[in-house]
Amino acid sequence: MNITVVGAGLAGCEAAWALAGLGVPVRLFEMKPKRFTPAHSSSDFAELVCSNSLRSSSLNSAVGLLKQELRVLGSLVMEAADKSSVPAGKALAVDRIEFSKLITRKIEQCPLISIERKEITELRRGGDETVIIATGPLTSDTLANEIMNLLGGSGLYFYDAIAPIVFADSLNMEKLFRASRYEEGEGDYLNAPMDRDLYEMFVTVVRGACKVQPHPFETIAHFEGCLPIEELAGRGMDTLAFGPMKPVGLVNPKTGKRPHAVVQFRAENHERTLYNLVGFQTKMTYTEQERVFRMIPGLEGAVFARLGSIHRNTYLNAPHLLDEFSRAKNFSNIFFAGQITGVEGYVESTASGLAVGLMCALISRGLRPPLPPIESALGGLLKHTREIPVKKYEPMNVNYGMIESVPVRSKKSRKEEIASRAIAATKNWMIELENLWRQKVL
Repeated sequence: MNITVVGAGLAGCEAAWALAGLGVPVRLFEMKPKRFTPAHSSSDFAELVCSNSLRSSSLNSAVGLLKQELRVLGSLVMEAADKSSVPAGKALAVDRIEFSKLITRKIEQCPLISIERKEITELRRGGDETVIIATGPLTSDTLANEIMNLLGGSGLYFYDAIAPIVFADSLNMEKLFRASRYEEGEGDYLNAPMDRDLYEMFVTVVRGACKVQPHPFETIAHFEGCLPIEELAGRGMDTLAFGPMKPVGLVNPKTGKRPHAVVQFRAENHERTLYNLVGFQTKMTYTEQERVFRMIPGLEGAVFARLGSIHRNTYLNAPHLLDEFSRAKNFSNIFFAGQITGVEGYVESTASGLAVGLMCALISRGLRPPLPPIESALGGLLKHTREIPVKKYEPMNVNYGMIESVPVRSKKSRKEEIASRAIAATKNWMIELENLWRQKVL
């Protein structure tokens, strides 16, 4: 029985390769070169658009750990990345053209993968055909509408407006206080108080910071309730103090007074290892964000799990619409993989595609696969796509805050221990999958 994969980006190619590796025939649909997205220009698969870097290779970085887990799992994308790598210090950078050609050649030469250069605009609701949709953040409008209708007409977002996230253990808690507006005692938010002088200096720096210029296909009409902070700062010196930085209903217990302005941090996960800067969506460059946001009391030494952005990104409200295997809850024959599920980044999209491909193969044969272990970067990333969030579901890069921690004192030894445990758990997960598959096939 064939499995259909829609989209030959990183996630789609990885899913198809994982399926074929288990002996499952695949029909891979790709609309290029008959139709291109506004960001793509090559007819090759797995085209890298924004950068030639797949980010850090160090195991001190969660994305470095995720790449190593992908190698353990036999990732096609990592094989191509390693073969097409170019010098980039501690980062894994690739020759983008060579990288795409290597993947395209491997897919084309695989006898179990048949390629159809055709745009998919309709999806079968039910039946025996199993489909993995891996069409990425620039899913065509026609298919996006079909997905919305399929999933009930809601839960598909077209633009990100996301605020930065910091690691809780990098905050200077002595400069913050916990409170919710108008409530006594400890509240749900951490608050960074500012006096007038610091606030006005902060607004001035925000106004002058370098901004990311949108691509032509990312012309975004901002909503009043979700404006970038620099847009608000440009409207007047006091606008932020009457908006996301308003101090109303908050009293600093250390002074007994209301601050001139506050920055609020909301827990991003139930473990409170990550905190979101409330209302701080921004188009500042990443370098500028780190410089500017460290002006905020308590963030002088902040380590960012994610920086803010506003850009086009078609993605699902995955925790509400998909099950633990990334299947549509109302159509068990339809899976989703890659950035459309709410993972952010090339490596994360690759990881989602590989995991979904492996799980889909077993499910298509009547088996229930174990989920990727939560001790791994892969398991933590996919857990993000199925856990109901504290507030709104947003795309996320992999980070150590997603991975089940270990009780050690040193941050360096903690990451080393987490990485060692994650790689071992990933190997064991692959062995479990292979053993299950062999039992069914034999």
